Amino acid sequence: MDSAHMDFGIVQFTSDRGLRPHLLAPLIEQAGFASYYVPEHGHIPTRREAAHPGTGTAELPDDRYLRTLDPWTSLAAAAAVTQNLLLATAVALPVQSDPITLAKTIATVDHLSGGRVQLGVGFGWNLDELADHGVPPARRRTMLREYLEAMRALWTQEEAAYSGEFVSFGPSWAWPKPAAPIPVLVGAAGTEKNFRWIARSADGWITTPRERDIDGSVALLHRIWGEAGRSGTPRVVVLDGKPDPERLDRWRALGVSTVLYGVPDESADRAAGYLARLAGKLGLDSSSQRR
Repeated sequence: MDSAHMDFGIVQFTSDRGLRPHLLAPLIEQAGFASYYVPEHGHIPTRREAAHPGTGTAELPDDRYLRTLDPWTSLAAAAAVTQNLLLATAVALPVQSDPITLAKTIATVDHLSGGRVQLGVGFGWNLDELADHGVPPARRRTMLREYLEAMRALWTQEEAAYSGEFVSFGPSWAWPKPAAPIPVLVGAAGTEKNFRWIARSADGWITTPRERDIDGSVALLHRIWGEAGRSGTPRVVVLDGKPDPERLDRWRALGVSTVLYGVPDESADRAAGYLARLAGKLGLDSSSQRR
């Protein structure tokens, strides 16, 4: 994807009450959007000390946190009924899974979809949720880095091996292998610390809903990316509310890769109507998007 091209995608806060992915994904593709993003929360402990980033307390702003569908099953269902739609997470929590099993799951969805998977990951704000998976809060960044390195080894090496603090396995066979490298993006606040982590271990950044200075953050990311000796430019995925032509033009000039919008998913009719109106505002048609 070249930096001059900016496309548009849809993020669904999946739940067992919402439109099922295999019903929504074709509507997204037919409306001309390039990508479909889903989140991950395996469980939410009822008693928590970790504050939600939005509320600042243990209170959750949306009960869908408790009801989120599994991301990879959802994306596999979407893959079966779409042709070109990029299938992505915003964000998945790899450290809550076994890395060898997760690498197989992601590679399988990528294989079945013809190479359409993108992995968006988070460090995890819900420390109580992480604790139930045996993740030490102060080491969750290191753990995520090792998981990504180990999964890349399984995806790319004929005989993969990895030795780390949290992941270790000897020479092993594991197929399918993704035909092309699976892009890894990190959903996190636009801080220098996070951008240095991205420049070392990932391919780009997904903004949080609370990001206020997109322009300044993208400039900072590009500077840190260059200082780290990375070639090309990082992918940047921005969560937006309502489309503003002037702002979108500015983001396009900044090299933003993708702009994401939410979708009402109570019914197929409501979703299709919203997608059609949004596509009209963005000037999309079914042939306008390319990956």
